[in-house]
Amino acid sequence: MEVVIVQDAVAGGELIAETIADLLRRKRDALLGVATGSTPLPVYRALTARVRAGAVDVSGARVAQLDEYVGLPAGHPESYRSVVLREVVEPLGLTEDAFMGPDGTAEDVQAACEAYDRALAEAGGVDLQLLGIGTDGHIGFNEPCSSLASRTRIKTLTRQTREDNARFFASPDEVPHHVITQGIGTILEARHLVLLATGEGKAEAVAQTVEGPVAAVVPASALQLHPHATVVVDEAAASKLKLADYFRATYAAKPDWQGI
Repeated sequence: MEVVIVQDAVAGGELIAETIADLLRRKRDALLGVATGSTPLPVYRALTARVRAGAVDVSGARVAQLDEYVGLPAGHPESYRSVVLREVVEPLGLTEDAFMGPDGTAEDVQAACEAYDRALAEAGGVDLQLLGIGTDGHIGFNEPCSSLASRTRIKTLTRQTREDNARFFASPDEVPHHVITQGIGTILEARHLVLLATGEGKAEAVAQTVEGPVAAVVPASALQLHPHATVVVDEAAASKLKLADYFRATYAAKPDWQGI
């Protein structure tokens, strides 16, 4: 696992956007796994700026959803399909044909989970999966004590996660109780995992993810098992890392050809 400490969220967004751009220059039809929420927005803005400046061609890119609420009606502005279309697909000039995600409105939710897991594999697998992290250490919607071998499935959200996400809804009662999420085992199949965390509120989860043991109680700690995982954090989110100085020195001495 590589840990990169940046000054702020904007710097993190620029770094990850350039990593995605480099990937697309090498592989025009790369499948990009995208996350929702406020944390990854600087990444999408920085990547969009590169596209509009002609610095990278994304016309062949494909976009895959990480998770989806169960039961929100089609077209609901806070369904993750709507969010990804609004914040990623449309700004990049892509069409819905380039987008894939699980069906949170399906009558048979379990079948929809299994179908999405198969679809990701049939698409050749995710080349780069962007991740956020919850204050309790969850990735995707794999809440604490999720199996580290789990596949795409339905999960019940914790009260903390529902409270964290209530800011996107008119009232906390509107936040769904269930979601479809890629499992940890599914996430670990992506070729490159990039986790972005910003703000002091994520500092404890980051420290447990990076420096703690691999444990289901901190789902993000499973990134330690991946051969190419990058954790990008701002100074506030890095504030509880015991090895912060080492991570800074390692990144400063890194050869330019190695990338992230």
